[in-house]
Amino acid sequence: MNANLNDTSNIARTLEIDSSPGKKIISKRWWFIAAILLILIIFISLIWGKWSDSSVAVQYKTEEVKRGNLTVIVTATGTLQPTNEVDVGSELSGIIKTVEVDYNDKVKVGQILAKLDTSKLEAQVTQSRATLESAKAKVLQAQATVSETRSKLSQFRRVQELSNNRVPSQTEIDAAEAALARALADEASARATVSQSQATLDANLTDLSKAVIQSPVNGIVLNRSVEPGQTVAASFETPVLFKLAEDLTKMELHVDVDEADVGHIQEGQKATFSVAAYPSRVFAARIVQARYGSSTTSGVVTYETVLKVDNADLSLRPGMTATADITVKNIDNAILIPSAALRFTPAAQEEKKASSGLLGAILPHPPSGGAQQRNNDIGKNTKRIWLLKDGKLSDVTVVIGSANGGKTEILSGNIQPGMMVVVDTISSEK
Repeated sequence: MNANLNDTSNIARTLEIDSSPGKKIISKRWWFIAAILLILIIFISLIWGKWSDSSVAVQYKTEEVKRGNLTVIVTATGTLQPTNEVDVGSELSGIIKTVEVDYNDKVKVGQILAKLDTSKLEAQVTQSRATLESAKAKVLQAQATVSETRSKLSQFRRVQELSNNRVPSQTEIDAAEAALARALADEASARATVSQSQATLDANLTDLSKAVIQSPVNGIVLNRSVEPGQTVAASFETPVLFKLAEDLTKMELHVDVDEADVGHIQEGQKATFSVAAYPSRVFAARIVQARYGSSTTSGVVTYETVLKVDNADLSLRPGMTATADITVKNIDNAILIPSAALRFTPAAQEEKKASSGLLGAILPHPPSGGAQQRNNDIGKNTKRIWLLKDGKLSDVTVVIGSANGGKTEILSGNIQPGMMVVVDTISSEK
């Protein structure tokens, strides 16, 4: 029996059960205190959650819907070029004797730009003239031979007629006729030699004239790549000695228009552009050609468009980089909203702040669902925008039209000028 009592006491000790009445009362007190503490923790966490809710207020940045005019532009970048740029070179090889013009000089048609050393060319011309004179002398000699053989043949035929075909013999007459034919052939050959010699002389004279390099247009010298004493070699291709611009008072702006915008480009559209040299000045231009040929750079397809530019004051120079704004559409009296309103989406509803209070730190809760998926885009041109009425958000579905980056046209929808559209969210602590 003592063994059973010992076993019972050991079990009670293991389970931490005290059978004495005083200890039972103390255990109940501890459970009562723990319950009160738990209630206090829950109460404090609720108060903390409400205070944290009121400590951060979400505000919205709004802009007013207005009625006005909308100008749609296409922006493109390119370079200024002369309307007609001419490369002047030399067809001859030789040494540059003199250079008559310099950079920025204005030139006229036929004005001498440079001269080659003509010593060798002049010698060739002299030789060609001598050959021509020799050929002409041989023509005279051949003509004399023809006259002589023709006279001899005529004499033979007269004697034959007077002698009743007895003398001379037919053989002698045939020989005289053959001699006349040879003389005529020699004369023709001599005349051909004269023509050949004349052609050689003309070619040498042409080369001699080309030794004087003249301007083919009225314009201005943009570049000069030759100096006196320099040797020019024109064996395979014509070396460029001067670059001339025909008329810098009228220039062209060649811009590359993106394939997404080229459908809006038409001839006659007006544009403005600026250059880095004059950052505060705006120049006018007009489209004269939209080319169909495309070019691809780094995977971007563009189409070259030519704009006509008036440069009467010569302030613009070839090669300048320009950024052009091409006006493709003008819309009058349209309902306009800021384009930022189309990109605004309200944040997802946050869970009750209980999850962020003291209780939330104690009790487990499911993880956040992440950022809300944007749902402003309903269709290609149908969008959802948000209005602010009495401090609350309300969505409106609208159909948009053209845009110029900052403003967007509203074609239809329950929206009127004077309404306030939300463009951004502002969080401020109280």
